[in-house]
Amino acid sequence: MAVRFFLLSGVFLVLFGLLGANLFHLQIQKGEYYFAKAEARSEFQAALDLRRGEITVTDRTGKRTSAALNRDYPVILASPKDVEDAAEAAALLSPLIGWEEEELKEILSNKESLFRLLVERAESDELRAVEELNLKGIYIDQKQYRSYQFDDLAAQLIGFVGVNDKYDEPVGLYGLEREHDDDLKDGGNVNLTIDINLQSKSEELLKELVEKFSAEGGSIIIEEPKTGKIIAMASAPGFNPNDYGASPVKNFTNPVVQAIYEPGSVFKPITMAAGIDLGVITPTSTYYDSGKITLNGKTIENWDHKAYGQISMTRVIERSVNTGAVFAESKIGHDNFYEYLKKFGFGQLSNVDLPDETRGSLKNLENKNARAIDFATASFGQGTAVTPIQIINAFSVLANGGVLMRPYVSASLEPEEVRRVINEDTAQKVMGMMESAVREAAVASIPNYRVAGKTGTAQVPDFVRGGYGGELIHTFIGFAPVSNPRFVIMIKLDKPQSPLAGQTVVPAFRELAEYVLNYYQVPPDNLTTNDL
Repeated sequence: MAVRFFLLSGVFLVLFGLLGANLFHLQIQKGEYYFAKAEARSEFQAALDLRRGEITVTDRTGKRTSAALNRDYPVILASPKDVEDAAEAAALLSPLIGWEEEELKEILSNKESLFRLLVERAESDELRAVEELNLKGIYIDQKQYRSYQFDDLAAQLIGFVGVNDKYDEPVGLYGLEREHDDDLKDGGNVNLTIDINLQSKSEELLKELVEKFSAEGGSIIIEEPKTGKIIAMASAPGFNPNDYGASPVKNFTNPVVQAIYEPGSVFKPITMAAGIDLGVITPTSTYYDSGKITLNGKTIENWDHKAYGQISMTRVIERSVNTGAVFAESKIGHDNFYEYLKKFGFGQLSNVDLPDETRGSLKNLENKNARAIDFATASFGQGTAVTPIQIINAFSVLANGGVLMRPYVSASLEPEEVRRVINEDTAQKVMGMMESAVREAAVASIPNYRVAGKTGTAQVPDFVRGGYGGELIHTFIGFAPVSNPRFVIMIKLDKPQSPLAGQTVVPAFRELAEYVLNYYQVPPDNLTTNDL
């Protein structure tokens, strides 16, 4: 028994001896090292203690994926006051980490400096080489960086974290990173309504359009008309927020909410909706088209220079007849027309939860000297300026039975009804006119589905010489299925090398609409006996 006691006592003495030796090594021999490292990291670590929140996207199942999050990367830093020989350290380090020796020597000689970051996102070979040097005052640590998982996907929408001439510490500079900077800095997440699959498909399609038609850029939006929820928002040209310095600043803004343009003939259904809602026209109302009309000494012609004779309002939409829209506006009256445009949301903010939204402009109609010609051209989308978010939201009114919803991208928000714009019967009649236009042209038609839509080929104003130049903007806005619209799609292409929207954005709409219908497994609403 006594022997066992002495053996156990001996074992414990040996263990405590080893533990004591280790503590002596850590606290006494290495204590200065760890104290210096902790002191050097104190300010640096403060930024790591609270991690910036994530920005997430979703899919049709509700699964969330991080689009913007923090990742820890190795860094090499120095505590100059702990460097024993700055000249020697600089000579050894400079070829390993890509610094000029004299510059590094000057930094390491500054004994007032608590710490200095030498290498961000250090490569493995740099780390190994610096570790092997085992220089006093030179440390390897971790630092968090903002990482954008899908590179340029939804870049203008998400924005980025960075520094500029106003901020020397990283902050949200553009997009949702800026809009929700305070919440994200406090560790809160921002969950988006954006569907990653629809966003990816939209961006892929937009890139193909821009390249194929040598366009300057463009935008695609997909909105749920019943809720105002934005499920895709793509723009080109874009940028990679992981390397934002490689792109021009102009690419950082979001043209969906910040850029205005004259929409052109895509505006005609809005004019028809105002007239039908007032009861001054119907889809079957007719007038005689001579191919042109002169007001205030200026002549308006149809885009194809044709005269259609006696035609109906539905035919006006089918053939996109300018003089037909002018006729409808004359029946509506200038004051009523202006008031309906405001009810649809033009000339004012949509209040989408994104920064720096632009109001668009109805100034040509608000001018006290506004003339008949100004209202006439506005009836087919010239002279007034809109943002893409405004025009798709106005079309969502038609698809939503006449009710305007607030558009939104944050999943924490609830659908918000803004106001009733037109009655439900009016919305149904205008949708019927648009469906007829799609059926007539056939380019946007989708087998077994009822589709409504309208093209716009708008001239770009020449702000130097006045009037309009030869450049164009193509737009198509459509929705499906007409019996119960699940989505509205807007495709806009800036200055393509093609004269007609029917050759560019309309086929693209059909491709994207088919994808969305299949993605959501929306049942057909236009089956014939042969399809059963």
